Amino acid sequence: MANAREIRSKIRSTQNMRKVTRALEMVSASKIRKAQDLMRASRPYARLMRQVVGHIARANAEYKHPYMVRREAVRSVGYLVISTDRGLCGGLNANLLRKLLAEIRVWRAQGVEVEVVAVGQKALQFFRRLSDIRLSGSATHLGERPRVEDLVGVIKVLLDSFAAGRLDRVFLAYNDFINTMSQKPTVDMLLPLPIAGDLQVSHDWDYLYEPDAQSVLEPVLKRYVEALVYQGVLENLASEHAARMVAMKSASDNANKLIETFTLIYNKARQAAITQEISEIVGGAAAV
Repeated sequence: MANAREIRSKIRSTQNMRKVTRALEMVSASKIRKAQDLMRASRPYARLMRQVVGHIARANAEYKHPYMVRREAVRSVGYLVISTDRGLCGGLNANLLRKLLAEIRVWRAQGVEVEVVAVGQKALQFFRRLSDIRLSGSATHLGERPRVEDLVGVIKVLLDSFAAGRLDRVFLAYNDFINTMSQKPTVDMLLPLPIAGDLQVSHDWDYLYEPDAQSVLEPVLKRYVEALVYQGVLENLASEHAARMVAMKSASDNANKLIETFTLIYNKARQAAITQEISEIVGGAAAV
């Protein structure tokens, strides 16, 4: 019965694993609703900020803010990468990083330097292992209710680098929440800000700035960038809980199948052992 004991041990370990996966599934199921509420509450603000910047881009202002100046020669680019702090969420982080690495390889092939700011423990650990990509900042453990204040530092790193001319393009990489079963790895351009042709905006009026365009546009455009980054964090948070819930449900289902298979093997082994014992008893009785 040594083989049967081993099978019993496998059944117990699989049952313990199933308890863990079920617990994680229920935790993510309870958290996903709050994450979705935060994400949906923030979407209108981000959408309106895009609309405001679209109007500004279409305006014929004499002053051109540095964030709206497009440089033809691209020598360096920066990425703000949003990932999760914890694992066990399927291929959520892997799909985003795979898409990101493909873009980075294209830039590197053109001789463009790449700089990364990581939001989330998984992105931080990943880019720390890559010696050819400069990691200039990070923010981790934002919790279940992220705050814009926790992101201001990493956003400022990229804004200052772009304003100083050290970066010619700045991108935002995150997982866009489509629904519970689908999350899309997305890379959007943050800087330079969109020009009129990039946005579906049409009007026949212009802006008058008081006291002057620079004093008004400076805080507005910073709030625009912060709104997009914050919305990306909330989208990624909802995607994390959805992906973990689906992955843990799949793991629980696989554990059930393994338990059924091991139980069947155990029963067969036990029946074989009983049959062998009966055969030995009958053989001994016949010999007597």
